Amino acid sequence: MASSSQQDFAERIAAARREADQLKEKIRQQREQTADSTLKQEAADVESLPRITMKARRHLRGHLAKIYAMHFCPTTGPDARHLVSASQDGKLIVWDAYTTNKVHAIPLRSSWVMTCAYAPSGNLVACGGLDNICSVYNLRQKEGGSAGATIKGARELSAHSGYLSCCRFLSDRQIVTSSGDMTCMLWDLEAGVRITEFSDHTGDVMSLSLGPTNPNVFVSGACDATAKLWDIRSGKATQTFVGHESDINAVQFFPNGDAFATGSDDASCRLFDLRADRELNSYMNDSILCGITSVGFSISGRLLIGGYDDWTCNVWDTLKGERVGVLTGHENRVSCLGVSADGMALCTGSWDSSLRVRVNY
Repeated sequence: MASSSQQDFAERIAAARREADQLKEKIRQQREQTADSTLKQEAADVESLPRITMKARRHLRGHLAKIYAMHFCPTTGPDARHLVSASQDGKLIVWDAYTTNKVHAIPLRSSWVMTCAYAPSGNLVACGGLDNICSVYNLRQKEGGSAGATIKGARELSAHSGYLSCCRFLSDRQIVTSSGDMTCMLWDLEAGVRITEFSDHTGDVMSLSLGPTNPNVFVSGACDATAKLWDIRSGKATQTFVGHESDINAVQFFPNGDAFATGSDDASCRLFDLRADRELNSYMNDSILCGITSVGFSISGRLLIGGYDDWTCNVWDTLKGERVGVLTGHENRVSCLGVSADGMALCTGSWDSSLRVRVNY
């Protein structure tokens, strides 16, 4: 009696799986029917961009080991030219990208850092890595009153069971983190507690990007080769994007929030559109055989910049899919990059322990 009921249960599960596969195939066919054109076809009449040569105008030296992450302050206010960088020398440095001065140098409890973030207010920075903890520092509070006083550690957020791969501030009260434990988390900074856990990936989550126009969404990329759009209010993944053939290392929203770019170990960058629910364009070249560590857009979105393991950055025409520039100068892997909020500067960080600030003039 028990064996027959178990067999019946197994058959029902198998039937449900077959039905789910059939529904997925129907959805795929419906998508293909609505895809009446491609972005490259629609942009065929658009004039090609000239060769992009972004000169390195500033060289930020001070780290003593590999730089793993950097982040411009996401504001157009007085802190717009400030950026934070994280290195495995155990230091978090806040720079003035224009003067090249070090504004703050924060010693970390763990040198195995993998990510850093700057709050839009300019008040807070955060970092994390192999310690599984997101450490948040208040730049306005120092221990002691002397000029050389160190920044106080504001909060340590501990709930992830894997390394911290990325973090981004929603505000001075909330931060989102991603981790090698296959989850993302939303945190209350004042209480120091986890508010929501976002769990749907089947591989390490490597990167996240907050919606630039909608504060209720973010996108994540993971080692399961998928990118997911999340609704912060419900805690659910509302869309899943496939197409990459290997780990996704980086994601970045398009400036208007309707699309996002990804960079992967399959040596390609891709553009996905939220409204079309599909891939719009891919950016690859037969001569590129290495993975992408980081991606970013120009302020208009016309340029997509990717940081590569072969020590270079490739600049792509987002519309036409053409490579329009190659940025060189680093002497090791380009591990991170970012565009300032005003769009005036691109900063690249490398395992050669330096940061380069470039402008397109």
